[in-house]
Amino acid sequence: MPPMTNTSDIDKAALGRLFPGHVREIQARHERALERAGAAHAVIFAGAPKPVFLDDYNYNFKANPHFLSWVPLLTNPWSLVVCTPGEKPVLVYFQEKDYWHTPPADPDGFWTDVFDIRIVHTVEDIARHLPQALNKCIYIGEAQNDAQAFGIERINPKSAINILHRARGTKTEYEVACMRAASRRGARGHRAAEAAFREQASEFEIHLAYCKATEHTEKELPYGNIIALNEHSAVLHYQHQSLERPAAYRSFLIDAGARVNGYASDITRTYSFDNADYAALIKRFDALQLSLVAEVSAGMNFAELHLRAHRLLADLLVEVDLARGSADALIESGVTSAFYPHGLGHLLGLQVHDMGGFMADDEGTRIDPPSGHPFLRLTRTLEENQVLTIEPGLYVIDLLLADLAGTPGEKMINPKRVDWLRPFGGMRIEDNVRVTASGSENLTRDAFAAA
Repeated sequence: MPPMTNTSDIDKAALGRLFPGHVREIQARHERALERAGAAHAVIFAGAPKPVFLDDYNYNFKANPHFLSWVPLLTNPWSLVVCTPGEKPVLVYFQEKDYWHTPPADPDGFWTDVFDIRIVHTVEDIARHLPQALNKCIYIGEAQNDAQAFGIERINPKSAINILHRARGTKTEYEVACMRAASRRGARGHRAAEAAFREQASEFEIHLAYCKATEHTEKELPYGNIIALNEHSAVLHYQHQSLERPAAYRSFLIDAGARVNGYASDITRTYSFDNADYAALIKRFDALQLSLVAEVSAGMNFAELHLRAHRLLADLLVEVDLARGSADALIESGVTSAFYPHGLGHLLGLQVHDMGGFMADDEGTRIDPPSGHPFLRLTRTLEENQVLTIEPGLYVIDLLLADLAGTPGEKMINPKRVDWLRPFGGMRIEDNVRVTASGSENLTRDAFAAA
């Protein structure tokens, strides 16, 4: 099966022009990793299907993101790339002869010219295309058993993996182009989902509208859609899609993304059905989110921006009478964390929560989140051409509010106002942002404008 494409989202000619430069950068990263590891070849394995316990079929295949950084083949298990410094990368393309399933099509597309492509039809044939000196190879990927490592003993050495993980935080022009297209596809889905909400569809029906608009099957989505009506919006990773339509429609939170050539978008929006006060709160919260996006630029410490979000939220809680007290008091007492317990954002790319968010350097030195903020996934200083999410939230989570009982924070909260907000659940607004030298490019807002 070819990589996922859509002519309304993608300029294939433009990707074809950008892809050779992208592969040169990926090869350079792997060559640095090989030098650090003292190896001569890197074998990057797509992965193999995983069988379901006590059954005769497999889980949906999910390719190794390191493999996807080389080639946009999302559904090709048993394929691999061999990187040898100074040589054209080899793609061992697995095309099983199978009458139970549809085999992959012949390699075709903008990406094929940069590889030495070797088509194999059996797993046993793969080994013939590996370097002869396996002791000089490193293996990057998941080996579920010894056979899947093809005799290579050095699997995911940290010296090499640290270089690759940190470098993935910075995107090539090709990667940014794919992510812009994924944002456009996601925005189209969000428009359809909002329309379904306005028509009083169920969560499941809204989910189907989203999938149809993005031209994704459920297994092609970058993550499980969060489709939350009313109180469900307060569940951060709400995992269900109810078939039943609620008795009343108050609010809708959708956290859903799309993919193009493996690269993800991750977008969240919140809507009021017909309550003017809640709609006004969403509008005020949207302004808060945009003010945080406006502060993004190369050289910024992201952990400090996360703490800035808590200060802005404290001001908003007072402004809308959900809490009373100074910003310092609301933060120190844990009130802001009770209303907003997650991190401000994370790196985005081939994985929705992309690797390297805590890495101070390519040796793996970790930058811990600030004290009291354990769920922040990005602590690095921002660099040009990183892509990240900005996603503050405001929720009524009774479990967390109950933890404030008997503390100074309990007296700062206005229970009557919280009771008003509870039936709406809460809100989150999330944009995907590319860091530039002097600011940022908001991929999500641009995509919505285009939609």
